Amino acid sequence: MNRIEKFFGLRNEAKIRYLDGEFEVLSPGDFVRCAVTGQPITLPDLRYWSVDAQEAYASAEISVQRYLELKANENNDAQSG
Repeated sequence: MNRIEKFFGLRNEAKIRYLDGEFEVLSPGDFVRCAVTGQPITLPDLRYWSVDAQEAYASAEISVQRYLELKANENNDAQSG
């Protein structure tokens, strides 16, 4: 981040690989986006993600909602296949 970006508050989105209990920063940045809401999540506040889907979530409630959606989609795919 250069001086101009700091002055104007511009921030970069990080690229992350989500692991069990931790994440690896692939490309530096200040935040990631919630996969459901699009809300920015600063890296220090990142608490919820899916290793399988490689997605970040803004809250526990959103995480559970998305988990249930993904499981329903898996079940539908298994039944139709």
